[in-house]
Amino acid sequence: MWVAFAFGSAVFAGLTAVLAKIGVRHTDSTLATAIRTVVVLAASWPMVLVVGSAGQLATLTASTLLFLVLSGLATGASWLCYFRALQLGEVNRVTPVDRASLALTVVFAMLFLGETDHLATRLPGLALIAVGTWLMVARASGSSEVDPDPARPSTGWLPWAIGSAVFAALTAILGKVGIAGVESNLGTAVRTAVVLVMAWLMVAVTGRGKEIHRVPRRDLLFIVLSGLATGASWLCYFRALQEGPASVVAPIDKLSVVFTVGFSVFVLKERLGRRAALGLALLVLGTLLMIA
Repeated sequence: MWVAFAFGSAVFAGLTAVLAKIGVRHTDSTLATAIRTVVVLAASWPMVLVVGSAGQLATLTASTLLFLVLSGLATGASWLCYFRALQLGEVNRVTPVDRASLALTVVFAMLFLGETDHLATRLPGLALIAVGTWLMVARASGSSEVDPDPARPSTGWLPWAIGSAVFAALTAILGKVGIAGVESNLGTAVRTAVVLVMAWLMVAVTGRGKEIHRVPRRDLLFIVLSGLATGASWLCYFRALQEGPASVVAPIDKLSVVFTVGFSVFVLKERLGRRAALGLALLVLGTLLMIA
């Protein structure tokens, strides 16, 4: 049964990007991120209550809390960048760049945490992810992407996608330090609360709060659905970890990029040429090598 939950985690994670893409078509990405975070937070705290770890809040050290907050800030920055990238670019181009956060996480872990084990498989994995990402991003023109602003270069989404990957990698490193001795669901809930505060502060600073009453109902529906998909992915992932080996659960979950690209092709009608398909295959192979 845990295998089904692991694949459920990957499927829901894949759905998240597609639902979010639809939700930000006519809605500012920062406002959409803030709304979505409310849903994710509502999904994360019930898990804390279910596993009974809420009592640990009173025992968190200042150091642990600091790194959880920093990890939450990095998560918030990653989500803001990711939503903006999705608003500007195709899902099947944004997602591979964001997925490169796995490779960046390994690099940061080697540099800052001294994790240099299994380099024989991780270095080739890094190379395959790099080549696969490049093939999916720099594929030949003929894309279905339509830039909402003709004056903006068609690669305007790329810096945001790279920012998403960098901040996601920092999230993992900071979270690894902060999560030591803390139940994972509680750590996730605390980080999500930080993201919520950060996202709504960004809405206030950018003056987007006044637009909340003008968000189209269709956009709002898909933004909420993307948040629910994230929550469902987390629920499935932790259930799978309870019953199955992490060494198998994690690789299945990381294959969410396949479902994301698949949904983008069939739901959003985005094109995936042979070059991009080869890039996706290399990306998957590199991911499996990285987490073997």
